[in-house]
Amino acid sequence: MDASSHEDWPVRRLAEVSGVSEAHFARSFKRAFGIPPHRYLLTRRIEQAVTLLRDTDLSITDIAFVTGWESLGTFGRIFRDITGHSPGAMRIESRAAIAALDRVPACVLKAAQRPDLTIAVLEKRRRGAKGTVRPSSTKEVT
Repeated sequence: MDASSHEDWPVRRLAEVSGVSEAHFARSFKRAFGIPPHRYLLTRRIEQAVTLLRDTDLSITDIAFVTGWESLGTFGRIFRDITGHSPGAMRIESRAAIAALDRVPACVLKAAQRPDLTIAVLEKRRRGAKGTVRPSSTKEVT
């Protein structure tokens, strides 16, 4: 997934590559990485997009498609939900900060800039809309 994050990686395909059942793969992956495979893939795509925004002059549309998104609108929405910035604003911000980060190893930068996807993007959006921080699994008693 890391080497080809631009490709489609449904759990079925990942399980086939790993030689295990889909359910076993999904459980094992979440246990190992702390997030489901789809969220992990989103993290890698956003990391790659941030790098391309900072280091290239590719258009935002080209970056969206190169990193595996099928829709520019979906890319922009998910990017903003995860990073808190639009792709254009992220490009400006990351280029302004590049001089200060010249001496930091790339592996450390990636770890520090990795998007937080421990909860689903839709859950983040729901919490932001209601101004609450309760997890979605908590049921309200009426």
